[in-house]
Amino acid sequence: LDRIIEIIRTEDEPKPVMIEEFILTDRQAEAILNMRLRSLRKLEEMELKREQADLTAEREELVKLVESPARQKTRLRKDLEKLRAVYGLDTLLGARRTTISEAAPAREIPLDAMIEKEPVTVILSKRGWIRAQRGHVAADQWAEFKFKEGDELLFAAHAQTTDKLLIAASDGRFFTVGADKLPGGRGFGEPLRLMVDIDPEARIVAMVPASAEGRLLLASSSGHGFVAQMGEVVAETRKGRNVVNLKPNAALAIVRPILASDDSVAVVGENRKLVVFPLAEVPVMARGQGVMLQRYRDGGLADAVSFAFADGLSWAMGGDTGRTRTETDLAPWRVARGAAGRMPPTGFPRNNRFG
Repeated sequence: LDRIIEIIRTEDEPKPVMIEEFILTDRQAEAILNMRLRSLRKLEEMELKREQADLTAEREELVKLVESPARQKTRLRKDLEKLRAVYGLDTLLGARRTTISEAAPAREIPLDAMIEKEPVTVILSKRGWIRAQRGHVAADQWAEFKFKEGDELLFAAHAQTTDKLLIAASDGRFFTVGADKLPGGRGFGEPLRLMVDIDPEARIVAMVPASAEGRLLLASSSGHGFVAQMGEVVAETRKGRNVVNLKPNAALAIVRPILASDDSVAVVGENRKLVVFPLAEVPVMARGQGVMLQRYRDGGLADAVSFAFADGLSWAMGGDTGRTRTETDLAPWRVARGAAGRMPPTGFPRNNRFG
C-alpha cells in the first residue's frame, strides 16, 4: 500500500508503472487509481487482522501442547504417521536402495607398493656420507666413485629403491634406512648420521640390504656370535635397535649375510688360528651376546664367514689381481665350536681376512 501511494504521488503517469511493477491488468490498475485511499487502508487493516488471528490461534495451540503431555504424544504420533506415509519402506522415497552384507576383509597395501622399484648402487664412505646411484654399478668400477678430499669408499651394495638398508655399528646397534630416501649419486650424498642417531664413538661395520627371509652371521671381537634373521633386526626409529650385547672392551666386528646353501662357519683369530664347524652349532637369536665361536688366549676375532662345506673355503689372494683361492680339504680345521683352532692353510692372507 505504501508503495502504491508513493507511485501515485511521485509519478506523472502512475498507471503504467503500477501495471509493470505489480503485474496488473489495465482494469485492475484503473480500479486502484479510482479507489479511495481509505478503502486501500481498510484492505491492509483486514490483512493484518487476519494474520494476527492466525498467529493467536497458533500460540494458543502451542501453549496447550506444552502444558499437556498427552497432547505432545498425540502430536508426535501424528507427525510420525505423516513421515511414515512419505518415507515408509513401501514408499518411493523410503524404499532401501542398498543391500546389507558382510564387509569384505580389509586389504593391507604395503608402503613398498607406493615406491617405484628401480635398481640402485648404495655408496657409503669412510667418513659416513651416503648416496644412491641409479643402476647396478659393476664391482670392478667401484674404484671410480668420487668422494670429498680425504674420503674414500667404505661399503657399496646393489639394492632396489624398495629395499631397507641395515646399517650395523660397532656398539652392537642396528639402524635402518630406506633406499628410496637416499640422495642421488650426482653429488657426494649426505651424512648418514643426519638420518640415524649413531653414537659418535661407534664405527660403521656393515651395510646390508635387508630381505624378509635373509639371515646374518653376527660376531664380536671377543669371539662370541649368533645367527639373526634380517627381519628381526630392522629398526623402526632413528635410535636404532640394540641387537648384539657386548663384553667390556669388545665391539661388533662381523656382519655377513648367510646364503641358503651355507652349512658351515669359518672363524680366524688375530692370533692367526682357524676353526671350521657346522653352522647348525650357532644359535638363531633376535638379540644377545651369542655363544663362543673361537677361544683365544691372546687377541680376539679377526674374521668369520659362512660357506658351503662341499664347495670348500675361499679367500681373496690380495693385491689387484682379484683372484681367490679355495681350500677343499678342511679336515684339519674342522673342530667343535669354541675350539682354539690351528694355523690356516699356506697362502692365507697376512691380514687374517677372508676377503
